[in-house]
Amino acid sequence: MLARHIQYFLAVAQHHGFTRAAAALHVSQPALSQQIRQLEESLGAQLFDRSGRTTRLTDAGEVYLRYARRAEQELLEARRAIHDVADLSRGSLRVAVTPTFTSYLVGPLVEAFHNHYPNITLNLSEIAQERMEALLLADELDVGIAFDEVHAQDIDTQPLLVETLAMVVGRHHPLAEKSAVGPEALNDESMILLSSEFATREQIERYCRQHGIRPQVRMEANAVGAVIEVVRRTTLSTLLPAAVTLAHDDLVAVALDPSRLQRAAVLIQRKGGYQSAAARAFIKLAAQVAARFAP
Repeated sequence: MLARHIQYFLAVAQHHGFTRAAAALHVSQPALSQQIRQLEESLGAQLFDRSGRTTRLTDAGEVYLRYARRAEQELLEARRAIHDVADLSRGSLRVAVTPTFTSYLVGPLVEAFHNHYPNITLNLSEIAQERMEALLLADELDVGIAFDEVHAQDIDTQPLLVETLAMVVGRHHPLAEKSAVGPEALNDESMILLSSEFATREQIERYCRQHGIRPQVRMEANAVGAVIEVVRRTTLSTLLPAAVTLAHDDLVAVALDPSRLQRAAVLIQRKGGYQSAAARAFIKLAAQVAARFAP
């Protein structure tokens, strides 16, 4: 009964009225109004101001809203916990990764997970880290793979791997035979880089500022795949994880020495959130697969 009261209260608060809330809930308006009155009587406080054209939360309603949202999230987690199957014979998992990981890590990781747990439905998204953190906090994701520069509170991190960015070039590039170059070599390069919406671009620019480097950025792209294709087909170079070249025979990673451009990748989850058997299995496999890409 309490779960229904919370559901009805949240619907009225969201739709700012009983008519639209009742339609969304597929119940009659009188039934909805009665449930809200019962809730207000049990709390001894008026939650909604019904005097105007739009139904508004009272001060007490605003306070109750914060706790109701928290309770709703806990109830949803409880439902998922009940349906979680420990032997992993069925279930689902929601995973998100930041874009560069799709170029080398996601393939082997998903392959390993599907081979071990073919009956688990995997929902995989490629999104920016800030959005990923918001979805984790809203319990709309189970696990994320991102970088250790976490912005949101209530996010737990677990080390995964140290990713090294290198100058990535095609086989016919003049530097393709080099194993390493100094950072100053970037000054002479015509490059294609990921656009500024990517955390990778921010990290590259920070590295360049630290070393007084001014690469000649001839192109930008908002997809890792597009950057790779351009590098494969032109003499432009880029800066991407060195591991990207493992999946592309026609690309070469030229290390930046002695000052390497490195960043720590982590698994992220909501602090204190429910961890399903599928999530635990995924995290364990992720650590095993990531070990293949250790420097």
